[in-house]
Amino acid sequence: PSFLAAMSRWLCAFGYSIESYSSVMDFLTQRPKQAAGCVITDLSMPGMGGMDLQHALAQSGNPLPIIFLTGHGDIPASVEAMRNGAEDFLLKTAEKEAILDAVERALARDIFERHQRRHQRGLRQRFAPLTPRQSQVLTHVLRGELNKQIAVELGIDAGTVKRHRANLMKKLRVSTVAELARLAV
Repeated sequence: PSFLAAMSRWLCAFGYSIESYSSVMDFLTQRPKQAAGCVITDLSMPGMGGMDLQHALAQSGNPLPIIFLTGHGDIPASVEAMRNGAEDFLLKTAEKEAILDAVERALARDIFERHQRRHQRGLRQRFAPLTPRQSQVLTHVLRGELNKQIAVELGIDAGTVKRHRANLMKKLRVSTVAELARLAV
């Protein structure tokens, strides 16, 4: 608790907005679900530990970057944490600059990953209105097949393929196959 209080005061002194929690469970139940930022956690804590927190965050809809700051670090734990996506794994005796650098990297990562998730949600929303048949036609169009080839493959006439193709392009708000390919990628 005293290290938590000291670290919170120290980070506040550098202008960071801090929320402190006394346990992993408190954090998981009380944090705002779409909060931005990063998490600094110890490896060993009462109840659930830092690795449990890392796993829970990874499974959440808001996987905040995590920094381990621990007095009980060892090589296997640091390797596991980094393989599971930790931003950094530092000892509590680390230089203050190293901690601040890790926080800045984690915050930048959070901004980038939030942007990526928002972009992915937007793409899913654009593709969601496609019917199953339009999705099939889209797959063939992206392979570079002509309407006649698609018609033979799907067992429908070329005019129907043309209508599905026009409708899917309208729904996806693209006007060329090149735009469609960029969107799909």
